[in-house]
Amino acid sequence: MLFVGNDWAEDHHDVELVDDDGRRLARRRLTEGIEGIAQLHELIAGHLPEDATAADVVVGIETDRGPWVTALVAAGYQVFAINPMQVARYRERHSTSGAKSDQGDAHTLAELVRLDRAHHRPVAGDSDLTDAVRVLARSHQNLVWLRQRQGNQLRSQLREYFPAALMAFPELTGRDALAVLTVATTPQAARDLDVETIIEVLRQAGRQRNLRATATRIHQALTAEHLAARPLTAQAFGITARALVGVLAELNRQITELESQVSAYFGRHPDAEIYLSQPGFGTILGARALAEFGDDPDRYASGKARRNYAGTSPITRASGKKIVVLARYARNRRLGDALFQQAFAALTGSAGARAYYDAMRARGIGHNDALRRLANRLVGTLHGCLRTHTTYSETTAWTPQTHHTDQAA
Repeated sequence: MLFVGNDWAEDHHDVELVDDDGRRLARRRLTEGIEGIAQLHELIAGHLPEDATAADVVVGIETDRGPWVTALVAAGYQVFAINPMQVARYRERHSTSGAKSDQGDAHTLAELVRLDRAHHRPVAGDSDLTDAVRVLARSHQNLVWLRQRQGNQLRSQLREYFPAALMAFPELTGRDALAVLTVATTPQAARDLDVETIIEVLRQAGRQRNLRATATRIHQALTAEHLAARPLTAQAFGITARALVGVLAELNRQITELESQVSAYFGRHPDAEIYLSQPGFGTILGARALAEFGDDPDRYASGKARRNYAGTSPITRASGKKIVVLARYARNRRLGDALFQQAFAALTGSAGARAYYDAMRARGIGHNDALRRLANRLVGTLHGCLRTHTTYSETTAWTPQTHHTDQAA
């Protein structure tokens, strides 16, 4: 067999080839792109025995995505995506001085897949549709996170010169807040607005119900007495706030557009019905879960493996007489966020989920830990549904026998 360590950067790749005995056969720096991948194929072909196949080539690399990885998988190589933290720990087997280089990392990766590949997982063979859902779902989530950061920045600015706006709009990224703040980003501009003008602004923004009551409440909050900044300072803050409001308005438009695309692509997937049947999953959360779990049928050997990947199952640290059970902090943050939201939403959508959560709380378990345990249970249910190609059943998922077994565990 042939083992390849591939340390990647934005514009180049350092590769090292070793044989079964760990002898270095070649070391090269290749450029990113078609020319570089062609040189790598040529380099591998020059050292691969005549009776060997592409499946006899094992590649270790610190990423599982990108056109370079796609090309490696398409060539038929065994590709292992190694967590950078694991590579850093493995590096210490070869040197304790703390020295690091791209060539050294390529050697470490080659040795890692030569000696320890049985303890790592090859890159999953997800379908093209799942990859497309992943791109859209992650982009949508990135914009949602970006909107939250921009909203926090706007809130911080308003607190310094226009606290009345915070009283009027608890949620600054909402439609009503952005519409009114577009025309009134300073205390003086807000005082110049009357109720009728606010009604018209809200109507143009799309609000159809409770116009007068909402406009009256906003007008009263904006015109209430508050500590004020100096006039020129307030004007300067108003200019920057108007820019942030424009950014947030555009983010809302793009998030809505991406949401429709996520729904369209997710709806085409054959497992979409199974995901949507799970309690707490809507189109967006279901798409995020599918994107992060993938659809390779051989990726998870058991429900426990899927729960471990999801980060919902705990870890145990035992040393001597001390045993501590802790939450998993090294996990897929995107997947963990989706599953936590699913568990929270399932409390109102599933009687079994609610009863399980209440049982955890009655034992003195905190809210977040109880939701984590519920998410762990729901991941196991999802795994069973995907394995058997059946939709969720409330009766089957929460039978007394299954509930008792889970409690004992």
